[in-house]
Amino acid sequence: MKEHIKVIISGGGTGGHIYPAVAIAQEIQLQYPNADILFVGAKDKMEMEKVPKAGYKIEGLWISGLQRKVTISNLLFPIKLISSIITSHKIINTFKPDIAIGVGGFASGPLLYAAAQRKIPTMIHEQNSYAGITNKWLSKKANKICVAYDGMEKFFEQNKIVKTGNPIRTDILDLSNKKEKGYQHFNFDKDKKTILIIGGSLGARTINNSIKKDIHKIDQNQIQVLWQTGKNYFEELKSLNCEAIKVTDFIYEMDLAYSIADVVISRAGASSISEIAVAKKPAILVPSPNVSEDHQTKNALALVNKQAAILVKDSDSEEQLVDRVLELINNESLQNNLIKNLDPFAIRDSRKRILEVVKDLIKTS
Repeated sequence: MKEHIKVIISGGGTGGHIYPAVAIAQEIQLQYPNADILFVGAKDKMEMEKVPKAGYKIEGLWISGLQRKVTISNLLFPIKLISSIITSHKIINTFKPDIAIGVGGFASGPLLYAAAQRKIPTMIHEQNSYAGITNKWLSKKANKICVAYDGMEKFFEQNKIVKTGNPIRTDILDLSNKKEKGYQHFNFDKDKKTILIIGGSLGARTINNSIKKDIHKIDQNQIQVLWQTGKNYFEELKSLNCEAIKVTDFIYEMDLAYSIADVVISRAGASSISEIAVAKKPAILVPSPNVSEDHQTKNALALVNKQAAILVKDSDSEEQLVDRVLELINNESLQNNLIKNLDPFAIRDSRKRILEVVKDLIKTS
């Protein structure tokens, strides 16, 4: 087995692409301690900050996605694409990777396209139940496509698909002995029920407004709330912080947060859904309407259609969300049914499954 391998991981744009990419890199390093890993991202996107913080080198491409209306950025897209493919070839010439991995997002397009042209083994990781434009384009030349949901043959060639799930934070894999510590950490009453609200690192305006509007209903029911507002909304909501309502811009100890949650309110990003499934938490999903191809609604429906989660549309949230969560938290039978139906979505060894695909591609190259 080759011990010193070189891996390029490309993509980003959102945390939903970046955090799985970092998880894949970490798993590769466990198997290949001497691995040389290089990330390639889009110059003005969050991966240029987040990846170095995780301890990895990154190079940027001049690339962005197409907008839904006529813009200067759209007119520049063909030039950016050609420029990024040329830059990708230069990066590959210098780095000489054994494999190129695409995790979605604009930057993965030019890099994996160039790698495929050079006959370098390529692997795509599609986190969502509805494939993104870049991954659909790249799939024609990719050697393997790792997915998290069934039914992905409608986007990709069946013989290329490997169901691996989405890699999640390892500290969430076992919550069995963390509940007591969780109550202590957040200074919550272990005899009261707890709602966990997670709208993403930046926050979700609709979820936050819905909770703010009806927070008195939750308080009247003697229910505790652990509320991640996101950094964009913390200042306007921090005045609601009290003994039973913990308002914070970001929760770092997500394992402890899940351990004490009786129900979860969340956006329907792929990583969030994977964590909820592994944590075995009954959830109400409020898909963001501001994402490409409405993929969060499709993610949510994959669970809802199997009676594994409850869906509240973003447009209905202010009227329905708090009432629906109160119904759920007071219905133990419904909670248990949702938890039971989460089992097919709870892939606990996703990192290892992805690593096996990487090893096979390197071995056969």
